[in-house]
Amino acid sequence: MKTTKTLQTVCAIALSFLFLNCSEKFTTESRDGFIVVTNENGSTLGYNANSGVSLLTVDRYAFKDLNQNGTLDDYEDWRLPVEQRAADLASKMSVEQIAGLMLYSGHQAIPATGRRGSTYGGKPFGESGALASDLSDDQIKFLTEDNLRHVLITSVESAAVSARWNNNAQAHVEGIGLGIPVNTSSDPRHGSDTYAEFNEGAGGDISLWPGTLGIAASFDPELMKQFGQIASKEYRALGIATALSPQIDLATEPRWSRFDGTMGEDPDLATDLARAYVDGFQSSEGGGWGFESVNTMVKHWPGGGPEEGGRDGHFGYGTYAVYPGNNIKDHLQPFTEGAFKLEGATEKAAAVMPYYTISDGQGEAVANGFNQYLITDLLRGKYGYDGVLCTDWGITRDVSSISTFQGKPWGVENLTEAERHYKAIAAGMDQFGGNNDMKPVIAAYELGVAEHGEEYMRQRFETSAVRLLMNIFRVGLFENPYLDAYETRAIVGNPDFMKAGFEAQLRSVVLLKNQENTLPKQEKQKVYVPQRYIAPTTDWFGNRTQAKTESPFNMEVVAKYYEVVENPMDADFALVGIQSPNGGVGYDVNDLENGGNGYVPINLQYGPYTAATAREISLAGGSPLEDFTNRSYKGKTVQTVNHSDMDLVTDTKIKMGDKPVIVVVKVSKPMVFAEIEKSASAILIHMGVQDQALMELISGRAEPSGLLPFQMPADMLTVEGQFEDVPRDMTPYTDAEGNAYDFAYGLNWKGVINDERVKKYK
Repeated sequence: MKTTKTLQTVCAIALSFLFLNCSEKFTTESRDGFIVVTNENGSTLGYNANSGVSLLTVDRYAFKDLNQNGTLDDYEDWRLPVEQRAADLASKMSVEQIAGLMLYSGHQAIPATGRRGSTYGGKPFGESGALASDLSDDQIKFLTEDNLRHVLITSVESAAVSARWNNNAQAHVEGIGLGIPVNTSSDPRHGSDTYAEFNEGAGGDISLWPGTLGIAASFDPELMKQFGQIASKEYRALGIATALSPQIDLATEPRWSRFDGTMGEDPDLATDLARAYVDGFQSSEGGGWGFESVNTMVKHWPGGGPEEGGRDGHFGYGTYAVYPGNNIKDHLQPFTEGAFKLEGATEKAAAVMPYYTISDGQGEAVANGFNQYLITDLLRGKYGYDGVLCTDWGITRDVSSISTFQGKPWGVENLTEAERHYKAIAAGMDQFGGNNDMKPVIAAYELGVAEHGEEYMRQRFETSAVRLLMNIFRVGLFENPYLDAYETRAIVGNPDFMKAGFEAQLRSVVLLKNQENTLPKQEKQKVYVPQRYIAPTTDWFGNRTQAKTESPFNMEVVAKYYEVVENPMDADFALVGIQSPNGGVGYDVNDLENGGNGYVPINLQYGPYTAATAREISLAGGSPLEDFTNRSYKGKTVQTVNHSDMDLVTDTKIKMGDKPVIVVVKVSKPMVFAEIEKSASAILIHMGVQDQALMELISGRAEPSGLLPFQMPADMLTVEGQFEDVPRDMTPYTDAEGNAYDFAYGLNWKGVINDERVKKYK
């Protein structure tokens, strides 16, 4: 009897052991329209039951049969190295599929309304009955017919809508061809809403931070890294796996319109901040690539900062970057020593975007994305960068005028669209920003076959395909591209993230002047806030705004700190809100129509400026759209659009008499303070924060700690005399207190800050 029981026990144990070793090592769960598969000590998968994709069981683990062939291919095996998987998939792709992979879509709003509008079933969104998360007709076309898999999204109705749109897009492509998922991207989207009020216990649509120039004013790479860590979690919860950022152009030209998107003008500070940003975005928990990682696309190689005269490369009048100081090395440093030398395990930025400009004297006189010396010889060769290279948006499209916002084919205007694609590929580029149509890429392939043969071009396309696929594999999209909308709502803009962003805003504000300790101002005092006049303007796209007068602050927020009065005679102090001078773009069609060359100065002061000391002959010039090469603007005079801001400060000073006038300036680039500084008792500048952050500082609930990440010029003479490519080469403005508004300058309640940050970077 004892022997029988022993045998039964042994058999039971054996059967249990056999069952355990034969049972599956994964579980499945239905969730919010998709199926989640959890592999034991392995990768988590997600797929749509209606896409046609099914599971394969190999070694008791689950794998997605993305190409629906019933066999586990290398690219479907999440156990294999990313490089092996990408190479396997690239070898299986048709030329048409690779061509689609090389596309990056134009800007997509969700839903597709307004200037980014599309149709839904042939009808405008409002008439279609479609949900905001549905795919538009254009999106269905480029995902299906053009094999496009990289989508740039702009505005989204809500976080939940973004998550559901992502799921719809992923389900749509999952059952097509080889099952390559969508890699969704975004330009920076964490900028602060001035009027929004921060509540420590409340969430929001997304956490609100200062722009990168504002974070740069903290002089703290760890703060930049924290931003990246939080923003990447929010991005992934929205379905965004690639950031078209950071902008690490060195801001050595103070007149440039994209100055405010940079990390300042100092190469060492910008390098440390660039490294921190990329590390924060790309590193998942544990330090390497994973489901919390977001690919970064650093821009703009080899540095878009040194635009001649400050004119921007989005237009033909801003075609040229110049190097009068022979100083391209400083502009390369944030890339080569920062973004390409990370502290984290992801090692380097996943992608690089060259700028629109022709870098004068740096190889062939063509835009950077067509320049073989800058791309293949320098970036890929000398610096060994082997990641994705994506053109800036629209460089292969046509343009009809030097001042029209259209294509940006600088230096290759006379080539066909197919020839431009081929030239960019030959230069070393992998991808085309803003192109939804694969036909010109196929045409470029055929041009290559005619010159080099089929085998060469097939290998060239596969090389780009592997680079592009690795970025999709590394962030886990092939395993699980789906989102739970409920989890998305819990992550995006949660209270902890909102609090971190608000604290960063406080650290980004710079106190320039504090005469006789004007600040802080005790709460409940009476404050006079004059209305600000906003002149009519025309934006890049030709849209005209109307003139208006409005409060420069959210007065409900101001009223929580102070008693607002209408009469300056009744006030204890005045609070004036203005913006830095809007001195134009450096080109004026009216000047051209009146017999000039169209080129005019960009003004950094509020009053009129005459460029008496400008160059007689421009350093660079020439375009098929012009019949001259000299772009000099010497002797010309320009006005400033918002010169009334200066009047607002001086008039308020007169009205207030001896009572304090506190001036808050939102700055987008350096400015000349000589016209307004003496009328101000205290001056605070910021690069985009909530009004509540300003009130916290003005009232003394928080102490200012920001430092200038760039110089404030003494006058326009020093602006005109500085070199576009050289940092910190202007004479800084010195105020009535004797303080120079130089790089790394700022005040706290005790006076001029001279801490470890200043010692390290100044």
